[in-house]
Amino acid sequence: MNNSSSQAGRKFYIVGGGIAGLATAVYLIREGGCTGQDITIFDSADVSGGALDGSGSAEEGYLIRGGRMHEEHFVCTWDLLSAIPSLDDPAISVKEEIFAFNRQVVSGSHSRLLKSGEKMDVSSYGLSKHDIVDLLKLTMSSEKSLGNKSIEEWFPPEFFDTVYWFLWSTTFAFQRWSSLAEMRRYAVRFIHLLPGFNQLKGIMRTYYNQYDSVVLPIETWLREHGVNFRLSTPVVDIDFDIDGTDKRATALHILNPEGHHKTTLAEADCLFVTLGSMVESAATGSMTSPAPFLPKSAVGSWALWERLAVKDEAFGRPQIFCDNPKKSKWMSFTVTLKDHTFFEYMENFTGNPAGTGGLVTITDSNWFMSVVLAHQPHFRNQPDNVFVFWGDGLLPDAPGNFVKKPMAECSGEEVMFELFYHLGILDMMQPLMQKISCVPCMMPYIDSQFMPRSVGDRPHVIPSGASNFAFLGQFVEVPNDCVFTVEYSVRCAQMAVFGLLGVERAVSPIYRGDHDIGVLFNAMKALQR
Repeated sequence: MNNSSSQAGRKFYIVGGGIAGLATAVYLIREGGCTGQDITIFDSADVSGGALDGSGSAEEGYLIRGGRMHEEHFVCTWDLLSAIPSLDDPAISVKEEIFAFNRQVVSGSHSRLLKSGEKMDVSSYGLSKHDIVDLLKLTMSSEKSLGNKSIEEWFPPEFFDTVYWFLWSTTFAFQRWSSLAEMRRYAVRFIHLLPGFNQLKGIMRTYYNQYDSVVLPIETWLREHGVNFRLSTPVVDIDFDIDGTDKRATALHILNPEGHHKTTLAEADCLFVTLGSMVESAATGSMTSPAPFLPKSAVGSWALWERLAVKDEAFGRPQIFCDNPKKSKWMSFTVTLKDHTFFEYMENFTGNPAGTGGLVTITDSNWFMSVVLAHQPHFRNQPDNVFVFWGDGLLPDAPGNFVKKPMAECSGEEVMFELFYHLGILDMMQPLMQKISCVPCMMPYIDSQFMPRSVGDRPHVIPSGASNFAFLGQFVEVPNDCVFTVEYSVRCAQMAVFGLLGVERAVSPIYRGDHDIGVLFNAMKALQR
C-alpha cells in the first residue's frame, strides 16, 4: 500500500459512478493511499450505481432494470466488499453478509424451464455428440481466430432448441447473434458451474437488490471518507495531449447546471473514465403505457466515448457496440404486488421458496420470458405486505402469444396478462390486477457488451503510452474475464489503480477451473448426461 503522503497534492477524477467507478475510488483510498477529499466522481445520472440499481416505492411501484448474479470465485468483487461495512451490521463486511445470506438461502431451482405451463425435465442438457464437439472446439479455439463471429455462425440451428441453450441464453442474456468470443470466455470461465447449471447451483445473490446491498454501502463508505460525488453532472469531452506514443489527459469538459465548465488537470492528477453504458437510454413505462425506445443521449457515456475514439485509435471503437440497438436491446419488468396470491402459487408450483429458485423461463413464449422471485423483502423500504419480483423478455419485438403485440408495445398490464396466460393462472390473477404494479423497462444497450467484436475494438484499461489516465467498465479489454459481470468492472478498477499508481500489489488472479482435471471431468460428465 502506498503512503498517503506520496499522493499529497494530487487530484483524482472518475467519470462514471457505476460499480467500476465506485471500486476505483475504494482502491484509490485503500491501496493507493489517497485522501477521499482529493477524489471526485462525476455521473450524468442523479444516483450512483449505474446498472446496479433499485428504486421506487410500494405506492408507485419498484424498479430493477436488471439483476446481477455472483459466484464464489468472483475474487475481485469479494476483495472489494471485504473492506466495506454492512449497513445493517457494521461489525461485519458486505462480503461476510452476502456469504452468510447464501449459506442460509441456498440456490437450487426445481423448475428452471417451462413449456405449455408444465415443468420441463432439465436433467439432460439435450446435446448431441456433434454439439459437444462444437463446444469443445470452441473452448480450445483462440479468441483471435474467432474474430467477430456470432454464436449462430458456429452452431447448427438445432443447437438453439436444446435445454443447454435455453439455460445458457436466459441465465447470461446471450442471443443467437451475440459474440462467439464472449460465449467462449463464459464457457471457460464458468466451467466449474456446469454440473449444477441446470439448477443454478453455485449462484450467489444479495439480501436486497444490488443497489441496497452493494452500491449503498460502498457509497456510504466513500462519503464517510470525504469523496466528492458530482451527480447529474455529465462529462461531455476530455482533452488529451498526444505526442507520438505519449498520451496525457489535460482537461475535462463538464456540464454543470450553470452551463459548460472546463477543469484542467495538473501534471500529477489522474483520470479514470468509464466507457459506454449498458443502461443508457433505459426508459420505463407503466401499467397503462409501454416503455419508449429512446436514442443515445447527446451527453451520455456513448457520446463521450465516440468523441474520445476519434482522438486516438488506441481508445477503441464504440460504434461496434452501440450502433445496432435493435440487436442489443431487450426488456425487463418489475412487479410490485399488494397481495400474496402470485407468490404463494409460484412457490407451490415450482417447489422453491422465494429467493431459492432463480429464473423460471417460459420456453414457448414468443418473447422468451423469464421471471424470478427474489428473497423478500427485496428493498429496504418494502412493507411486510408487499411483494416484488422481476422478469424479462429477450425477444421484445416478437408478437405475444396472448396479447398479440410485441412486448415493446405493451403496457405493464398487458405484460402481466401475457405472463399469467403462459402460467395458466389468468383467471386466478385477473381479479387482483388492481393490486399489481408492473413497470416495463426498455433497455436499448443492455446486450451491447455482447455484440460481435474483434481484437482492438475494446481499448486496454491503460492504453499504450497513457501516463495519467485509464479506462473502466464493460467495454475495456480485461483478458480472460467475462463482461456483464460485477467482477469484470471491479477487476478493471484494480488494473487501473494498481497500474497508474504503481501499487505494489498484483491484481487478483482469475480462477481457472479449466486448469483443474477434476473440474474438467465433472463438466464432461454433465455435458453428456
